[in-house]
Amino acid sequence: MNPVNIFQLPAQLPQQELFETLVSSENVLIERIISRGQTTPTGEWYDQEKAEWVILLQGEAELSYVDGSRIKITVGDYVFIPAHQKHRVEYTSVNPPCIWLAIHGKM
Repeated sequence: MNPVNIFQLPAQLPQQELFETLVSSENVLIERIISRGQTTPTGEWYDQEKAEWVILLQGEAELSYVDGSRIKITVGDYVFIPAHQKHRVEYTSVNPPCIWLAIHGKM
């Protein structure tokens, strides 16, 4: 099997955020997410069934939580988001696009 480079972007990125499953099983999902200015729609919150550990490999982003707190994320920063912790993506850079590595599971 040939190696795949996580920084290699598709020649044409879609208008919406791109979610690519890298590994999936009953207990874990590992995905690459590519964001280019996409944010969570106004008034909506992510409320995920599984916990998420996510690291930003490229770009800049900002997350907010239902308690009003916000965090800025830059290259190399990672965050653990417990299951059902409501959160939103408030900002993602366009140039360069954000490349996230996310691991979802019961933790």
